[in-house]
Amino acid sequence: MTDYRRLFDLTGRKALVLGAASGIGKAAAEALAAQGAAVHCADLDLARAQATAEAIREGGGTAAASRADAANGDDVAALVARAHASLGRIDVAVTTPGINIRKTVLNYSEDEFDRIVDLNLKGTFFFLREVGRIMVAQHSGSIIATSSMRAFTIEPGLAVYGATKAAISLLVKGFAAEMGSHGIRVNAIAPSIIETALSAPIKTRPDIYDTYAKHTVLGRWGQPSEVGSVIAFLASDAASYISGSTLLIDAGWTAIDGPPTGLTQVG
Repeated sequence: MTDYRRLFDLTGRKALVLGAASGIGKAAAEALAAQGAAVHCADLDLARAQATAEAIREGGGTAAASRADAANGDDVAALVARAHASLGRIDVAVTTPGINIRKTVLNYSEDEFDRIVDLNLKGTFFFLREVGRIMVAQHSGSIIATSSMRAFTIEPGLAVYGATKAAISLLVKGFAAEMGSHGIRVNAIAPSIIETALSAPIKTRPDIYDTYAKHTVLGRWGQPSEVGSVIAFLASDAASYISGSTLLIDAGWTAIDGPPTGLTQVG
């Protein structure tokens, strides 16, 4: 009989999380550590990455931290080399950094466009390329990138951001096709409305905040821990037959056309 509990266990695994200072990246680092992985926590904000690592250690886990700019290819390469040297191998690699400038296309400057593409898309490319090289040499690994439900459904002011997230999902598909023969799985997550620093400005507008919540079938915003747990699943052997996928974590946002009306009767 299959030991299903063991499939979720990450004891002995070595993990790198880029974006571990806050939000989904922090939750990912915590979730991986809780399942037994040793975690290297990286972020542009070194102090907060160190705080994440310290909290993991205080909880009985194993973690270290270092600084890296996810939008800088040389920084990402140095980070992966540093984490590999420290951990001895990289079994799980997660990247979460992303930014948005909410403007219509007609009002976007070229510099603003480049900022979004450089971090969201090029940053993901740098990360996949560098950890992929390590994992090919060891013939195993699980890589998890961060897309968004905005790769599938959009609203005014999010076209550029959504375009990068859609590109990440396709990049993951292509990279998964290239890495499968090396025993490496590549997937992406696509969260919807999660309470993070990126979405914090919306919380200052209760009318918009509540409207968004009502657009989900669960009627609420999600927490970073609810995404971190999915990342831990994708990292584990419980997801051993999943690759090239973008897993929606959206509380049904993309399952319905518009907000629930409340007219449906149950029973």
